[in-house]
Amino acid sequence: MGAISALEKTIENRVEALWARVFDKDPVELLDALRTECDSKAVVSPAGRVLVPNAYDVALAGAVHDELARRGGRVGQVLTDSLARHAERRGYEWAGPLAVHVTRSDDVPGGRYRVASGVLPHVSADGFPHAEPPRRAGS
Repeated sequence: MGAISALEKTIENRVEALWARVFDKDPVELLDALRTECDSKAVVSPAGRVLVPNAYDVALAGAVHDELARRGGRVGQVLTDSLARHAERRGYEWAGPLAVHVTRSDDVPGGRYRVASGVLPHVSADGFPHAEPPRRAGS
């Protein structure tokens, strides 16, 4: 277990180093904003479970978004992984499958980023038409 934790920490440090090159300030600021959004929307159910939103939108200023795209970063996945670890440490349960969507926006306050969250309902397989099994030749 210790080796996995060390590997996670190493990966997190390298990702934060990338963010540090892109953002003027410490990249932890964006990760903290995402975690704060999660924490502030936590709701305790009657059964005592702590539920949090599962859909997060991160709008990056144009220059920041373009720089990350130029570097080929998988920012959405990195943010999703970080938020998932945060929720696991806190004992949160998602309101559905977790997704962090990163977009480019020219109207971000302060010219850096904006974080928002909501609940996207889980789409069940029952909502899709069932496919007919393929027919074999000669049937």
